[in-house]
Amino acid sequence: MTLADHPTTAPTPATYGAVLGSRHVVRLLGGTLTGRLPNGMVPVGLVLWITGGGGSLAFAGLLAALYGLASGLSQPVKGRLMDRYGQTRVSAPAVLLNSSCLAALPWIGASGHPAAVTAVVGLAGLVTPPLEAGLRALWPTVLPDLGRRRVVQALDTGSQGLLYIAGPLLASWLATAYGPDTALTATAALGLVGTVVVLTAAPSRTWRPAAADGAAGSGRLMSAGLVLLFTALAGTGFALGAMNVWAAGMASKHGLAMLSGVLPAAFSTGSFLGGLVYARRAWPGTTTTQLITTSALFLLGWVPLLVQPGPRTAIALTVIPGLFLTLIITNGFHTVDALAPASRTTEAYAWLILSVGTGQAAGTALAGALAERPYVLAALPAAGAATALIILTLARRKLGPGRRPGRHRRPRPHQKHHVNSPLLEGDTRMAVAGKPGYQNLRNARLSDRRGELCDTDTDGNVQPLCRPCHRLKTREDFGAAGPLF
Repeated sequence: MTLADHPTTAPTPATYGAVLGSRHVVRLLGGTLTGRLPNGMVPVGLVLWITGGGGSLAFAGLLAALYGLASGLSQPVKGRLMDRYGQTRVSAPAVLLNSSCLAALPWIGASGHPAAVTAVVGLAGLVTPPLEAGLRALWPTVLPDLGRRRVVQALDTGSQGLLYIAGPLLASWLATAYGPDTALTATAALGLVGTVVVLTAAPSRTWRPAAADGAAGSGRLMSAGLVLLFTALAGTGFALGAMNVWAAGMASKHGLAMLSGVLPAAFSTGSFLGGLVYARRAWPGTTTTQLITTSALFLLGWVPLLVQPGPRTAIALTVIPGLFLTLIITNGFHTVDALAPASRTTEAYAWLILSVGTGQAAGTALAGALAERPYVLAALPAAGAATALIILTLARRKLGPGRRPGRHRRPRPHQKHHVNSPLLEGDTRMAVAGKPGYQNLRNARLSDRRGELCDTDTDGNVQPLCRPCHRLKTREDFGAAGPLF
């Protein structure tokens, strides 16, 4: 059962104390946040390291962009590998390589050969451990209760925005107090420590993906619903990227350099507060309804900023759209739960993360090109939010929790039949005479290999209430005198 299978009013609200007091929760959250701190520290650390060594700001910016791009583009591949081989066999070598590359940069030197520096930074980005997608895959086993899982996932999403406040500040402080080389070394150590904390926890060590047709990682991933969802969330990411450039433009316009950092910090604070409020109680409507509603509110939150308010007003108003970001991303993950094959959820989570990141990069690039037009620049975050809302509204019917029973095709005669896995105790089996080649089973309840409840139609085809779909093995498969089951 997934969070998106039912209206979100179903889970009973859980307290923060109950959730954080659950076994493994604090360790997994703390380890993941620590292990992901380098995502916010590396770009700043690289810029300070290169410029401190006499290099150009353009080269430093190129390295920072390369690290982020390599890390984002490799997420789905790492997620797919994790679905196949488990978390330890993927994240352990990844974090060792990532930390080694970052620690090697001071040894190479900022004045070292540019090609060598670029290659090391690019490799470090490619092998960043997929901690966020991995953590999402762990929550169903750590917190089977839906109410508690809603709380921890909202806390997870909301707290991630704080990484991009704490990370740059920490990297800047370390570089100023102890030098850029120390900042990079500390970044490598934090990533290694955080990942080790997660990987040595029992849920991560024992986690295995759900099997589909007997093989983990199989099954078609990209349905129309997922493609539309990822495209819409790229629009949300576009708004984030444009906001960062808009903040820099506001700082330049008012002559207050601190606005370039304070405005994104206000937005992230709003995101964290929104997650706390959202997780505290159950809200009406299905996940799809909440996703569209929060996207509409996200868009409305940007509207007051179109008038180019003063610094103090802008800081206060920027909190408003931030309140709804955590809700959008959390409901996006819940929608992925409903639409992605159970054997490929980590990969699907990674695609969602990549979609937001790609949109953010596009928003930053376009906003940078239009930075000389302040009113256009102020409208770009709203444009990204509007794009996301339009796509989600049009895709509403495709964002539900799967196909309706009774709509699956029969296998063609030449196709090999799937053999059902053994039924669980308590299952009811009732054979009734029916059409030739298919046994008519009525009012029967079966469970597939993951224990998910299934129904059968009048042709004997198993129609699960959730994925995947299997067909009952019929008498034809055994011969005329063979057993039905």
